[in-house]
Amino acid sequence: MSTPPFNARRLETQVLSDPANLAGVRKEIEAFCAECGFDETSGNEMGLCVNEAMANVMRHAYRGAMDRPVQVVAEFEDPSMRITVRDWGERFDTTMLPKDAPRDLMKPGGVGMICLRQLMDDITFTPMDQGTQLTMTRNRMSRGRRRA
Repeated sequence: MSTPPFNARRLETQVLSDPANLAGVRKEIEAFCAECGFDETSGNEMGLCVNEAMANVMRHAYRGAMDRPVQVVAEFEDPSMRITVRDWGERFDTTMLPKDAPRDLMKPGGVGMICLRQLMDDITFTPMDQGTQLTMTRNRMSRGRRRA
């Protein structure tokens, strides 16, 4: 077993798919990002992305069930943060998600993917034997994929 580099850090949490758990996990991620040297804006953006990813799991993979597991793991190895959100729910075909479809901001839903795509450097959905794992990465020196 190899020893992780000195500057590597890890945060792991597992909660039930109850929306009441969103704020606590988001705050944990934001605090972890600050501990790892990300500025407040970057930490808040990553916290928002985790919040949106978890909300999508609750809504789509678990169809509103509030007693299913959601695992969030954040791993920092300077200069990159990698965050995974794992569920054991209904899988969906992520290739069917629109890339830059027009969005009616007056209708609820659909904002999560916009956040992930614009605020993270990379996002990957991996189908698992059960459920899906979302992996998001962001470099400490970047500003996500936002357009100036």
